[in-house]
Amino acid sequence: MGKRPDPRPRSEQFAWFITIPMAVFAVVCTTAFWVTDPYWFKSWDVGILIFALYSLASLAAFSVVIRRSSFSVLVTEVPLVLGMFYLPPVLMVLVIVGGHLLTLLRGSFTPVKIWFNVARAAASICAALLVIEKFRPLAARSPATWAVLFVAAMVMVLVQLASLAGVVTLVQGPQGGQNVIRASLSGLVIPGINVVVGLFILIALDATPWSVVLLVVLVVALIFLLRSFAGFFRQHQTLADVYEITQAIRNESSDSSLPDALLGRVRTLMSTEFATLWLAPQERHPEVLLTAQVDNDGLMDLSPVPAVVRDRAVREETPVAVGSRFPETSDLRESLRSARVNDAIVVPLRSGRAVIGTLEVSNHVGEGRTFRESDVQVLETIAAHVSVAVENLRLVDRLRYDAYHDRLTALPNRRRMLDALAEAVTVRVEDEVVAVLLFDVDGQRNVNESMGHAAGDKLLAEVAERLRGIAGSGALVGRVGGDEFMVTLRTEGIEATIELATQMRERLRGPMAVGSLTLDVDAAVGVSVYPDHGSDAETLLQRAELAANAAKVLPYGVQPFHPALESRAVRRLGIAADLRCAIDNDQLEVYFQPKVTLADRHVLGVECLARWVHPTHGEVAPEDFVAVAEHTGQLGRLTEVVLTAGLRHCRAWADADRPLSIAVNLSARTLLDSRFPDLVQELLEEHRAEPGQVTFEISEPGMLHDIERVLPTLYRLRDLGVRLSVDDFGTGASSLAYLRQWPVHEVKIDDTFVQGMATDSGDLAIVRAVIGLSREFGLTVVAEGVESELTLELLEEMGCEIGQGYLFSRPLPFERLEAWLSARTEPESTPTGEVRRLRAVI
Repeated sequence: MGKRPDPRPRSEQFAWFITIPMAVFAVVCTTAFWVTDPYWFKSWDVGILIFALYSLASLAAFSVVIRRSSFSVLVTEVPLVLGMFYLPPVLMVLVIVGGHLLTLLRGSFTPVKIWFNVARAAASICAALLVIEKFRPLAARSPATWAVLFVAAMVMVLVQLASLAGVVTLVQGPQGGQNVIRASLSGLVIPGINVVVGLFILIALDATPWSVVLLVVLVVALIFLLRSFAGFFRQHQTLADVYEITQAIRNESSDSSLPDALLGRVRTLMSTEFATLWLAPQERHPEVLLTAQVDNDGLMDLSPVPAVVRDRAVREETPVAVGSRFPETSDLRESLRSARVNDAIVVPLRSGRAVIGTLEVSNHVGEGRTFRESDVQVLETIAAHVSVAVENLRLVDRLRYDAYHDRLTALPNRRRMLDALAEAVTVRVEDEVVAVLLFDVDGQRNVNESMGHAAGDKLLAEVAERLRGIAGSGALVGRVGGDEFMVTLRTEGIEATIELATQMRERLRGPMAVGSLTLDVDAAVGVSVYPDHGSDAETLLQRAELAANAAKVLPYGVQPFHPALESRAVRRLGIAADLRCAIDNDQLEVYFQPKVTLADRHVLGVECLARWVHPTHGEVAPEDFVAVAEHTGQLGRLTEVVLTAGLRHCRAWADADRPLSIAVNLSARTLLDSRFPDLVQELLEEHRAEPGQVTFEISEPGMLHDIERVLPTLYRLRDLGVRLSVDDFGTGASSLAYLRQWPVHEVKIDDTFVQGMATDSGDLAIVRAVIGLSREFGLTVVAEGVESELTLELLEEMGCEIGQGYLFSRPLPFERLEAWLSARTEPESTPTGEVRRLRAVI
């Protein structure tokens, strides 16, 4: 069953339902006492003495802590016993009421509370006197008198307790009244002890009036001893409470839960009406201002302490205490009065040399009614622990944040994105899929190498900001690699995901300012969706990466995952180790594809192409094992194998007096190796080959990406006497004007344009422009991909010098090349030696 809700507190005006009946009872009893003893005032001198003792005892209250309970010790029962024995009833009523009024006027109580306490004091003493009146006259040495006085004093205590429980029940409900009775019953032993002490004093006075001297000394000694005892236990309890607070602080795991564990305990320990924690805003942490108030289970988002007090504590970096005991801050008391605050202590919280907040208490209640210097020291001790706790919590939060976020872009990192994706795929929503979009930014490496890593970082930060802006509110954007960004969100399906990826890519593309330059940024996007492409986060991201790699070669730049991509990637991974063994064991074969002059059909040379037949996978596509060689650092050895085979046959053809040139493909990564020209020179000398018979073909896109770094190598190769050719020309982003800056001898038109020129006017125009301008620059033009007679005729008409393609021959191994030369060509003598001329092209 649920807990019964507490009733809503009523107004304190309901206390009049208890106050008025008690006041009437007290008036009736006092009147009766007056009628019975009309000359009560004759004992005024003894009455003044008892009044003084009672008032002194009321003001000299102190607390004693035993185990986990605190008891408020008042010795008012001692003068009460003496007064009930020596004074007439009316005068005794006046003494008790006067003593209570004196105590009440020292505090800040509302009229309702003052009248209630006066009526309660009057009614309780009247009830006690009614018990005594039945047994008068009293004898100090009679046990019966002792019993009567003891019962009368306890009746007075019980009447006060019952009236207090009654008024709390009216205002706060039955639960509040039960709490009052439960808390007060354990303290009834103290009034009983005080009554016994009062009876001892009564007996001593009755024996001899001079015993008062000894009694005064005894009482003073007892008060001093009890106060010392109370102080010791107060210090012990304070240490225990501070330890409990530090343990509670240590167990908290975040800034948000710290105030709940801290403020209520601090308010109780310091005996205040308010306890406040203020934390200044810092980096990702917002400002915190929360206050615990007595009789309020929740926390308020305001502080009763004026801001001027907090500002001084922060500015001076020292505790600021305002109250009657702190004259050095008297200038701040007016601001406290304006805020209806009696006193306050504000202690700064420090992190190193910086002040990160304050711990504040205000409106001291209980014993002393105002703060003391010891309270400042206690609050400083707590504040020191709070400062360490806040610093540790924020450090842990910062470490946790750094562990899950990219420092450069402040986006979630790979780990965080995988965790979020793993959570997303656990929730299946009908007619929706969880989509993963992987954006692979193109050109960031070039920016790093040409402009420095600072510029590259700025580019990545700009990409992150743009992606964050174009992603929808339901999308999570993160950086999962050097230039890879991941977006995960829910969509209606794979078609909707591809459409969204295309739109986002278009919005991401475009100029971005990096320093003083404006760069065009492009990206390839790989797409995978749950559950179609995987059931876990790692698989979905891996397949999105495979799709992004495939998207790099697509004109529209967006590729959804399909199983063929994974099988190809797995195959590439599997052949990486085998490729090294194949190179070491000379298992690669070099094929040769003839190059023919279009004007006279002379076979002037061959292009050397590596081929590999894997013992398990069969024939491996060149683009697969070349890519593997490039990523595993074996590309240099692969190039050396092809070049060595080509030079060996080139030497053999020259020795047979039928020279043929060779062409070898080079990667831009090979050109970045400054030792490559030396290797070429060594191989030329070893095989006694003429440098002019060797052509190196470099892909235009690869050369463009690293043109500034590969130019020195190109010049060194040109100086060796070898020929240089721009391969795949037209597929890059360069203009023909760049050809004037590169030390090249030849332009090789990409086969996609050559094959399409017979049917596509655009391709035809491109080929015509390349041939025309290349000839203007004095460069030889080679057309690859010649596969039809019509294409051959068009190339001849345009003035293209050399052709290569399936119309002439496919790439052939050396033995079959020799057979092809014998069967398809005939010797023709020239001044430079014998050449092979095609008999016919069919």
